[in-house]
Amino acid sequence: MKSVVEIADPAIHVRDDLRRVEAKLTTLLDSNEALISEIAHYLVDSAGKRLRPLFILLVYRACGGSDAQVEDAIDAAIALELIHSATLLHDDIIDGGELRRGKPSAFARYGTAAALVAGDFLFCRAFELCGRFDERLVQIAARACIQLTEGEVMESRMRHQTGANFEDYLTIITRKTASLFAAGGRIAADLAGGSQATIAAMENLGCAFGRAFQMIDDVLDVVGPEAKIGKPVGSDLRAGVLSLPAVIAMEESLELRNYFGNGKVVDEAGFAKMIALMARPAALQRARDRATDQIAIARALLGELASSRFRDSLAVLIEDQTARDS
Repeated sequence: MKSVVEIADPAIHVRDDLRRVEAKLTTLLDSNEALISEIAHYLVDSAGKRLRPLFILLVYRACGGSDAQVEDAIDAAIALELIHSATLLHDDIIDGGELRRGKPSAFARYGTAAALVAGDFLFCRAFELCGRFDERLVQIAARACIQLTEGEVMESRMRHQTGANFEDYLTIITRKTASLFAAGGRIAADLAGGSQATIAAMENLGCAFGRAFQMIDDVLDVVGPEAKIGKPVGSDLRAGVLSLPAVIAMEESLELRNYFGNGKVVDEAGFAKMIALMARPAALQRARDRATDQIAIARALLGELASSRFRDSLAVLIEDQTARDS
């Protein structure tokens, strides 16, 4: 398998596919109502790396997917990106999130009602695309959406819960983040004509990849800087969200447990102290080690795939997660 140095950009071999994703996605954001179009473009046009479409297209190609059927993979990639974007709108409403990717969130700029309706619009666009697929594929996407909603509710239920442990955290991120990657891996392998063993392996690979992605996101929420992560450092802690650094640090710090549990606002000096407790090198290393464990699972599952430039690129995408800083 080629090294990261040899394949600097994991998207290089699916660049044309990604361009087609972008072109079609742009048209699907348009609505007969100008405000809906404006909000959808405001959120989605600045989405950056298109990690989910990239993951889906690499899995599709790595499983032997052909040019003849790539339009199906492109539509699946767009649908899951739309679902993800819709959840961001709804998350910001639930959390009162003022920033998203370094600029005012759609919720902050347009208000609750408009952002909520725009999120519904994106969900509908996603299932408009999914509607032409076989029932089993639509069910995979629908189950992922169900898990997303359950993960959101569980996350809210576990806010400020000092008795929560790593297994609780893992359940939340599996539902809320990893489920969409798992669905993407399964759908992509299915569309490529993979065996049942390969389809199951790519679903599990997507789950491990999604978990690792969220774990590193949680670390970045603590270490920042804001200019790179696009939101205030410590946003999860302020909201009482059960992040990985919080779970780990609370095991050793009664002071942090008390702060996390009572949900009371402290002055900025006090808050900085809480962040410092979470950002201790040993605690952050434990968090990164958890992400590395998930990367190892994903790496092992790559063994189900035949050697190819697409498998090599997928390997790079997986390995890059633990090194990213935004």
